[in-house]
Amino acid sequence: MVENFLKQYAIMIADYPNSVRTEKNVSEEFTEIIIYADKADTGKLIGKDGKMINAIKTVILGYKAKDPTQYKITVKAADA
Repeated sequence: MVENFLKQYAIMIADYPNSVRTEKNVSEEFTEIIIYADKADTGKLIGKDGKMINAIKTVILGYKAKDPTQYKITVKAADA
């Protein structure tokens, strides 16, 4: 559910929504969700001083009431 939310949110923000994809890596300690986006969109997803990605992480924290999983969110430029 969190992965789908992040993907849809990134698609709404991105100038190149077709290049947005997510990847989920699960470990014993946390679940990492990597958002791959066009190089031009990575700055938009991170935001000035990291404000956008921190806001996204805050929304994910609200989800922890239903799911105690720790999430790590990473934004990377997609390979062309």
